[in-house]
Amino acid sequence: MSESMAGLKRTHYCAEINESLLDQQVVIMGWVQHRRDHGGLVFIDLRDRTGLVQTVFNPQEDPATHEKSHDVRAEYVLALVGRVRRRPDDMVNPKLPTGGVEVFIKELRVLNEAQTPPFIVEDHADVNEMVRLRHRYLDLRRPSVLQNFVLRHKAAKITRDYFSDNGFLEVETPVLTKSTPEGARDYLVPSRLNHGCFYALPQSPQLFKQLLMMGGMDRYCQIVKCFRDEDLRADRQPEFTQVDLEMSFVSQEDVMEMLEGYISELFAKTLDRELVRPFPRLSYDEAMSRYGVDKPDLRYGLEIVDIGHIFQNSRAQVFVDALDKGGCVRAIRAPGAGGFSRKQLDDLVGFAIWLGAKGLAWLRVQADGFQGPLAKFLSDEEKSRLLAELQAEVGDVLFFGADSPDMVAHVLGQIRLKLAEDLSLVRPDAYALTWVTDFPMFEYDVLTKRFEAKHHPFTSPREEDLQYLESDPGRVKAQAYDLVLNGSEIGGGSIRIHNSDLQARVFAALGLSQEQIREKFGFFVDALKYGAPPHGGCAFGLDRIVMILAGAGSLRDVIAFPKTQKAACPLTEAPSDVAERQLLELGLTLDKSLES
Repeated sequence: MSESMAGLKRTHYCAEINESLLDQQVVIMGWVQHRRDHGGLVFIDLRDRTGLVQTVFNPQEDPATHEKSHDVRAEYVLALVGRVRRRPDDMVNPKLPTGGVEVFIKELRVLNEAQTPPFIVEDHADVNEMVRLRHRYLDLRRPSVLQNFVLRHKAAKITRDYFSDNGFLEVETPVLTKSTPEGARDYLVPSRLNHGCFYALPQSPQLFKQLLMMGGMDRYCQIVKCFRDEDLRADRQPEFTQVDLEMSFVSQEDVMEMLEGYISELFAKTLDRELVRPFPRLSYDEAMSRYGVDKPDLRYGLEIVDIGHIFQNSRAQVFVDALDKGGCVRAIRAPGAGGFSRKQLDDLVGFAIWLGAKGLAWLRVQADGFQGPLAKFLSDEEKSRLLAELQAEVGDVLFFGADSPDMVAHVLGQIRLKLAEDLSLVRPDAYALTWVTDFPMFEYDVLTKRFEAKHHPFTSPREEDLQYLESDPGRVKAQAYDLVLNGSEIGGGSIRIHNSDLQARVFAALGLSQEQIREKFGFFVDALKYGAPPHGGCAFGLDRIVMILAGAGSLRDVIAFPKTQKAACPLTEAPSDVAERQLLELGLTLDKSLES
């Protein structure tokens, strides 16, 4: 039977009960973590958002309350009134902030009862993730899960304070907006008042924040929900949160300096870690060449080295063939991998083939020379140059890729990640940040036979590359920059196009007709003609940043009510059917033939 809180007001949170309150009466409220009956005394650990405190029910002090405590079970919601006392020396729990005290209870009110939960609400409980998400309200009570959201709150507050202190205005942009189907799929929302027309949920406030700059806002920042209807991974969700910002009258250096200050403050105030500034920088071409990816993890070495010049006249035909076709030969030195079994090496070869490679050549470095299938094809000079250029030592293994530059980068980039895992090179408490800059402005899509924007079509080309916009778009580099942390892109941005003539040239390079431009971006193109200032900005993935700060394995761990990899909510069972009447109001009918 539930009781009322009438006449009671909480005086302290559980974790606030300490020796400064000895002999004082307190009122605490929360959930039952454990109940222990030690013959005469009954102990109840009460839990709230802040932590645990031990409470004691003594039959000699208050027989009625003591008797009532026998009916209490795990997850009951209680209000307790009692006096703080010091624990006996042999009962002090140094693992708890409240472990030196306990509360002797004189009044107990059961504010709500609870059924037996489907899993124990404790950090050490081994629970299937789907069960956790189906009962997320229980999972959120677990201290480790709760702490992720304490951290997230702190990160959001630091974000707002930092940008406010630097002159940014927080402005809300629309959630119902126009569909501009470039890139990921939009989530569409049918309009009841305009049959046959649809809103789109924003993939990003990109156009609106640029319009705010055109409106003279000068500096804008917003913690904003965005939506993308795309396939999901551990670090993707259909709805996600961005730290979105834009600045007027700035260069790329100005924006990057501002963002380094933000990330440094975030680390200092959440993890008490001082970051070294300025952050390292890599061009896109350098990142792809040295690490095989445009978001390299720099917590360890394993750099990819171009060694094609060693094999110009080699007997290693696989290398010569690749070079003759305009390809490349590159290698990774894996220190200490000499202890790998033949099965481990074969597994890496199989992994490379699965990635699309024709194979993966390797050599062990031993005291008496090289050992491996490739060794017999190499001359003494080639072996000597390999050792020198890769700085190889006894006990290392060298892995080789020979193919087109894109394929070699793709394969060796993934082999690098696998080697770091197999060799235990990744320190979970290490943080490596780097900027990646000078991205290609365009990517050629062989299916559509046209160029597409690498970032988005509002990114400004580098001034020195404007001459190639019409003649050689693939050669144009963008004033774009991504911030990478531990191999994850946590933010990306660019200097924007603020000139209507240049924007028209970029649209033309993308193969957009005047009709398409007008239909998709007419309002934006018009705005550019009325004095748009030079501007640039960035968007950070707040979910991803908090995931890394928390040391979590998935975005789902830092989102209160996340979706699964099928974009479904186990708790609410969304998405779900709707009544036919609702569809008719929207002028919609369902095509049953499309149902799987």
